[in-house]
Amino acid sequence: MSTTSYFNTFLSNIRLTKSQLEDLITGHTTLRDRLANDADLSKIIVSTFLQGSYKRATAIKPKNGKRADVDIIVVTNLDQNKTTPQQAIDLFIPFVEKHYKGKYRIQGRSIGIELSYVDLDIVVTSAPSEAEQALLRSESVLTTLALEDMGSNWKLVRNWTEPAKQQYWTSLMLESFRSEAEWKSASLYIPDQEAGCWVETNPLEQIRWTRDKNKNTNSHYINVVKALKWWRVVNLTDLKHPKGYPLEHMIGDCCPDYITSVAEGVVKSLEAIVSKYAWYREHEITPVLPDRGVTSHDVWKRISKEDFVAFYDYVKGAAITARKAFDAELLSDQLKEWRNLFGSEFPVMSEEEARSERLDHKAKLLESGAATIGSSINIIRSTAGVSVPRERNHYDPTNL
Repeated sequence: MSTTSYFNTFLSNIRLTKSQLEDLITGHTTLRDRLANDADLSKIIVSTFLQGSYKRATAIKPKNGKRADVDIIVVTNLDQNKTTPQQAIDLFIPFVEKHYKGKYRIQGRSIGIELSYVDLDIVVTSAPSEAEQALLRSESVLTTLALEDMGSNWKLVRNWTEPAKQQYWTSLMLESFRSEAEWKSASLYIPDQEAGCWVETNPLEQIRWTRDKNKNTNSHYINVVKALKWWRVVNLTDLKHPKGYPLEHMIGDCCPDYITSVAEGVVKSLEAIVSKYAWYREHEITPVLPDRGVTSHDVWKRISKEDFVAFYDYVKGAAITARKAFDAELLSDQLKEWRNLFGSEFPVMSEEEARSERLDHKAKLLESGAATIGSSINIIRSTAGVSVPRERNHYDPTNL
């Protein structure tokens, strides 16, 4: 087996489980159906769509009793110039009281719903233009598929359909789709109750950016993100921030294009973080990371300098471990270091497999003349040839 095979097993181990995915689907489908069928809210809702790590395919399974989560964007026809953030949120209170009484909480910019099996976030937005509304009702936006399941040709156009339906496309439909220019998503505005104003956001641009980055990294980027998110969960237990999207954003800024494996992406992303933010660490200043869709927003705005310094120092140590793993000659040594980095979800060889690999490696060194046998060794001669006892290391350590 290759390192890639072990990484595939690791990634399978840290992905959302089948039951967690089913819970997410049940949670967001039920919520969206209830919104669509609500007698009052249905009059102001233009569309609803998913965002967040689940949609971008960068989600990992939760640990320590936490639940999987998904964000639901609720596009409304509310005029932000005539409706205050408080008034907008208040319109949804009867709905959550009816369906989620005792399970919801009003947050600064959303309504959080905590169920026994999943967490949901309702993110209300004000009215986009008429042209925007038409596209926000298209399948390219409304699809509940995660990015990795939407197919390589997903783009924000009216004619896109989910992969299962594309087999029925005619050649004319395919040509029309290929020639259709992708829509550049305009910003939406969400109510910030703490600030008392509507603030700009562009979740679709985050999804599109992730799509392009994943293409430019031979489809490895989203798995690099998952791997490093898991590293953070396992190793940075005493650190509250960064996590979630701010962490993902920094990885996106540092993961190089054209990588050929997840392992390469992990080691080079960690090393790039160390290199790129060394000055900020030295001066104990939190870096500014402009949002993908709204560049005036700093996604690291809430990260304190103390948390950044602690995070950077963790990354510096992780980069050393990742480099040792990536450069190790023996597969068993590579896997050992990767497990040191990622914890017990990363598989390793059995002791017997590792021992066999080391013996094979030493045999090849002997055959090539790169190593010699010590002079005091009891050499066994038989009709099968010449050998030394397998149980002992009889090789000159200066040559191995």
